[in-house]
Amino acid sequence: MTGGVEGRHALVTGGGRGIGRAVAAALTGAGARVTLLGRDQAGLDRAVAEGVGAGAVTADVTDADAVRAALERAQERHGPVDILIANAGAAVSAPLARSDEALFRRMLDVNLMGVVHPARLVAGGMAERGYGRIIAVASTAGLKGYPYVSAYCAAKHAVIGFVRALALEIAATGVTVNAVCPGFTDTDLVAQSLDTITAKTGRSREEALKELVRHNPQGRLIDPAEVAEAVLWLCGAGARSVTGQAIAVAGGEV
Repeated sequence: MTGGVEGRHALVTGGGRGIGRAVAAALTGAGARVTLLGRDQAGLDRAVAEGVGAGAVTADVTDADAVRAALERAQERHGPVDILIANAGAAVSAPLARSDEALFRRMLDVNLMGVVHPARLVAGGMAERGYGRIIAVASTAGLKGYPYVSAYCAAKHAVIGFVRALALEIAATGVTVNAVCPGFTDTDLVAQSLDTITAKTGRSREEALKELVRHNPQGRLIDPAEVAEAVLWLCGAGARSVTGQAIAVAGGEV
């Protein structure tokens, strides 16, 4: 049972590329009216021109006022947001000795507050209407630790805690709150990680990729479309009793 999104207004943050774009494409294909939100206007416009989503608004998810203004523009065009996919995020790799306060704040701002800001704006209206889906795209780094990304892991663990708490707070309203936790996924973010590994270690790209996929028992990167399918299921009628969950899409990892 994946029906139930037809005609619904879905907002996807970080929707111009990677997992966000794949999720937006899946929701569009299922009949939702999708608004893409991101910082790169050109990338968003390109996605819409290619049939992904019904429109786009720009905002930095770390800026609460900018997110509010973008949400207002989106709702003027397509009505109240029924489905929020809080996907925007960033990762930086560094040992703790070089992970200063500014890095921790940056990771918390984009990965945690980038979920909190839009969720705070839509949760009340969803509860009043008796329907809503809030889904955070977290990471396996929210379920376990990885070396050299302590700030990122801390932020993603915080996202899982937020999801679990909010899910219980509004469980009786008809709104569900969940997280999907992809492992290393074939996106620009992972491509950048591979570049960093090769630059810092002198390893070949093939060796660097092998290092990443060793975390996945299936021995491969996750396809963004696989994450999108999990999100689409959580949005559907068949998942109305699923809330407060952190679902790994990681080939058996964690």
